[in-house]
Amino acid sequence: MSWHINPESPSDIAERVLMPGDPLRAKHIAETFLEDVKEYTHVRNMLGFTGTYKGCRVSVQGSGMGMPSFAIYANELITDFGVKKIIRTGTCGALQPFIHVRDVVFAQAATTDSGMVRNIFAPGMTFAPTGSYSLLEKAVVCARSLSVPFHVGNVLSQDRLYDDEIDLKKLTDYGVLAAEMETAALYLVAAKYRVESLGVFTVSNHILTGEETPIEERETSFNDMARIALETVIAE
Repeated sequence: MSWHINPESPSDIAERVLMPGDPLRAKHIAETFLEDVKEYTHVRNMLGFTGTYKGCRVSVQGSGMGMPSFAIYANELITDFGVKKIIRTGTCGALQPFIHVRDVVFAQAATTDSGMVRNIFAPGMTFAPTGSYSLLEKAVVCARSLSVPFHVGNVLSQDRLYDDEIDLKKLTDYGVLAAEMETAALYLVAAKYRVESLGVFTVSNHILTGEETPIEERETSFNDMARIALETVIAE
């Protein structure tokens, strides 16, 4: 059984999971969108809930910040509880001038400076963490149907939030859409275990312009992203 997730029964966790970093966002998504909600874990205050969305069982599990924390929860959800689909529902900082605060970004791939990817493969091999096309395609269709502004492409999963050494200008020049801290770990774990995964983000701030949303809004108001993720994760 998992060291970090403690449901009464493994069946308390659904095969489809949304994973926000913030456990309070997990609580908000569950209470706002799911029916018959049950909290199945609160170890380390990393909340997890299961309920139904349009008749389909879905879980929402907080992951904490950063790739090491995210990888722990993703690994345990897959190996201990049989999860088959994971969508990261997070926030990101925009790196392109055509992206605006509150837009939605879908991570087709994840560039990273993390040693997590390099340590798995032999020297000279650069593994490219990518999302599941089937989930990406469904997410795009859903965003269009809801008339939500969205962008698809490469994101930066950075190891350190406060990183003076990282060359954001070069990443911007190479078309990286936004910066966040977890998706490369999700795509790496998902590739290992052959499960479907996707990173979906609301733009909370703009790294180029300095525009940002209030902290309290980051916890509760990103409902377009949550709705897209839920519609995507239950789609067949």
